[in-house]
Amino acid sequence: MELWQKMIRNSIHTVDQLVEKFHINKDVAEQLDEFFQARINPYYLSLIRYKGDPIWQQCVPHEEELNDMDGFEDPLNEDAMSPVPNITHRYPDRCLFLVTSQCGMYCRFCTRKRKVGDNGKISMKQLESAFKYIEEHTEIRDVILSGGDPLMLTDVMLEKILKRLRQIPHVEIIRLGTKMPCVLPQRITPQLCDMIKKYHPIYVNTHFNHPWEITEESTKACGMLIDAGCPVNNQAVLMRGINDNAEVMKELLLKLLKIRVRPYYLFMADETRGASHFRTSVNEGLEIIDKLRGHVSGLAIPHFVIDAPGGGGKIPMLPKYVIHHDDDKIILRNYKHENYIYKEYKPLKEENEDSKIEIEISNKRNGKATQPKKIKERKIKTNELIESNG
Repeated sequence: MELWQKMIRNSIHTVDQLVEKFHINKDVAEQLDEFFQARINPYYLSLIRYKGDPIWQQCVPHEEELNDMDGFEDPLNEDAMSPVPNITHRYPDRCLFLVTSQCGMYCRFCTRKRKVGDNGKISMKQLESAFKYIEEHTEIRDVILSGGDPLMLTDVMLEKILKRLRQIPHVEIIRLGTKMPCVLPQRITPQLCDMIKKYHPIYVNTHFNHPWEITEESTKACGMLIDAGCPVNNQAVLMRGINDNAEVMKELLLKLLKIRVRPYYLFMADETRGASHFRTSVNEGLEIIDKLRGHVSGLAIPHFVIDAPGGGGKIPMLPKYVIHHDDDKIILRNYKHENYIYKEYKPLKEENEDSKIEIEISNKRNGKATQPKKIKERKIKTNELIESNG
């Protein structure tokens, strides 16, 4: 058994463990466990600095989850867009492929908590129908492996999936949607990286939400994946009390760049049942982006998006940079809130066909070239400039 598997086995996950470690009322802990189970592995547990801190909130169950039953069980309508088990096909050229129900740590804000942790809802026995669906749909060029977390699979099982996908000619890109570099970096081993190298191009989308999650161990894990040829992108979620602050977000994004991880998406929290206490307003998110853009490198600015409820897909949100726009100009404001005018492009008005014919006939009678006068003048001036500059 590998180290990471031992750490999974030693995770806090039972009601009695939650009561003993976090002093949760036993009746509440039992209700929370029935609603959405817990799993906190020893590594992620070690990142907690104090009760209620940003790490604690992401992994320790809280009774607020039980007071919020107004959200959606399936906020992104994934199940309705699932033509066969384990597949969600929302966008034309790509699909989501769920390969396991298990995660290295169960996030309390998980949008897929209706399935995660339940082997009956994301079953490995149904992978064959998923493979056949991808094979039959030649428009699919990009497959995102998710779950659960695909890196909860053994190297052998993961390789079987990657190898099978690589045998499908129209599949060009494979993505691994994994939180392991953040929550259990010990999973990223030399053996895993050597195996992944055989099936490129493979991209990794990981998930850091707070600068405290960027540690020596997670830095090493991301570096190993990158050195193995995997571009690593980060998808964060904007959450109250965790990263809903421009300075905290700036620290996270700059630290990600420092470890060679590209900030990719910043999501508004989904309308997930039991997770409303994590949500912020859209304006709070826009203000954070406004305080970042222009003040840090564009490399550090993620796409700020709402994954539209009901399956509408990712929709980008931007602060109000366009003050006015008409046929003549666009008035813009920059990161210093200074306004600038950009004139709209307008092509030169072309002479009508009759006047062109008259000019050509006249030029021929006079023995002149048929080239319009304005163009000849422009060429002469251009030649003069070239000669004057040697």
